[in-house]
Amino acid sequence: MLFNSFPFLFGFLPVVLAGFFFLGRRHPRGAALWLASASLFFYGWWDYRFLPLLLGSVFFNYGAGILIRKAGGRSLLPLGAALAANLLLLGYFKYRGFFLDSLHRLFPIDWSYGALILPLGISFFTFTQIAFLVDVHQGKAREHQFLNYLLFITYFPHLLAGPILHHGQVMPQFENRETFRYHRENFNIGLTVFIVGLGKKLLLADSFAAYASPLFGIAQAGNRPMLVEAWVAALAYAFQIYFDFSGYSDMAVGLSRMFNVQIPLNFNSPYRAANIIDFWRRWHITLSAFLRDYLYIPLGGNRRGPGRRYLNLFITMILGGLWHGAGWTFVAWGALHGLYLILNHGFLALRDKIGWGPGRMGRVGKVLSVGTTFLAVTLAWVLFRAPDFGTAGRILQGMCGANGLTLPTLLTRKFPALASLLASHGIVFTGFSPNLASVSQWSEMLLAGAAIIWLFPNTQQWLHRYRPAWGKVEEPSAIARRFAWDPDKSWTWIALGLLFGLEIITLMQGKPSEFIYYQF
Repeated sequence: MLFNSFPFLFGFLPVVLAGFFFLGRRHPRGAALWLASASLFFYGWWDYRFLPLLLGSVFFNYGAGILIRKAGGRSLLPLGAALAANLLLLGYFKYRGFFLDSLHRLFPIDWSYGALILPLGISFFTFTQIAFLVDVHQGKAREHQFLNYLLFITYFPHLLAGPILHHGQVMPQFENRETFRYHRENFNIGLTVFIVGLGKKLLLADSFAAYASPLFGIAQAGNRPMLVEAWVAALAYAFQIYFDFSGYSDMAVGLSRMFNVQIPLNFNSPYRAANIIDFWRRWHITLSAFLRDYLYIPLGGNRRGPGRRYLNLFITMILGGLWHGAGWTFVAWGALHGLYLILNHGFLALRDKIGWGPGRMGRVGKVLSVGTTFLAVTLAWVLFRAPDFGTAGRILQGMCGANGLTLPTLLTRKFPALASLLASHGIVFTGFSPNLASVSQWSEMLLAGAAIIWLFPNTQQWLHRYRPAWGKVEEPSAIARRFAWDPDKSWTWIALGLLFGLEIITLMQGKPSEFIYYQF
């Protein structure tokens, strides 16, 4: 069931909220059971056949947690066995075809196998439980009540696409009786964040997808997009995935806040990052923390010199890329980001050595740093989005101008002198593919997306007084302070009402699209 669908908006969500608060006033445990049952229904709506898989994983890891807690720190065997079982489950469903296909390319053997459907959210609920087991082993978490654990794992706002939760972040909130009572302020905060996130998905992400998908499809079919088309494809996808994941993250935070629960901040304006290190502190924050705490640090982190540190970074990012998808393009995407991080850390080490502190960068330097980081991330997104290296190569070649350049005939009418000058240097005016027929439309979309990303306050800053999510909120700008969300001001609700109305009209015009991170 999609957050951006009519069954969810006008069926599932109102019923679950009403039942939760009705039961919560009389019997908090009953309300917890209601919410856990509703979360299982939410998951089963997609394909009920995978409910036993989810429940089996929950039962297994709950039992494993008990054994690990009893063993304490004396033995790694229970923890190692439980982690291996979780990784084998994930590997079977997500990576079996990838590894067998790779073996088939190396060896002339028929590695025939049946197709498998990838269960939604398997990467997220598996990683959440891996973090729980490690935390139990380290004495950071313990769970006596199965219902609490079931709710912790299946809690529907985070179940399908994160954030990756830690037991200590949410379970104390579910053990608080006040969580199960209706609180007007929390509900209003959550509703606001949810509506804003829904708008990002329906009005922005899906609009950019209308440009990115056809253009990547053209490249996949073997055609070679020229300079402008290739850049539009890359930028449109960079904006699509930004608003798609930002929208989902807002909706997850908003939904949870309606139930009086703060879940971790998972998205914090990553395109404003001045370097790749900062980008990964802002993009998929809980996954970055997971990879750092449960992979990079156990590998040795930065404790064994710069060479080993860079190797650990590279390994971590390759595995992070493989987590995103079972394909060599995802591996390459992760490896490229690993290389980015190595270069970034190397530059910072050199800067400190020569005494050139960050304070000397200045405003122009900051803008250049943000622009360079965004350019690097956009180039990497091409590998992330492309279904194969051939498609990625044709897009990247086009971005370099290797496939040629055409400009729209519109320019010959509006700027005849400039068009004549360009034509004398071999520029052809034949127009773009039908997907780029309206130059003004896609250029305005890209400019609007850029303005929202770099000039407007983000959702957390707009509601900074109320801290919608679990996490540190950046210092809000003067604009954010002046137009900060205030539930007592009528303009707030008028604006939200108009936005929600526009979202409903948009939904009525077509089928809701899945979130990009549902695939992982």
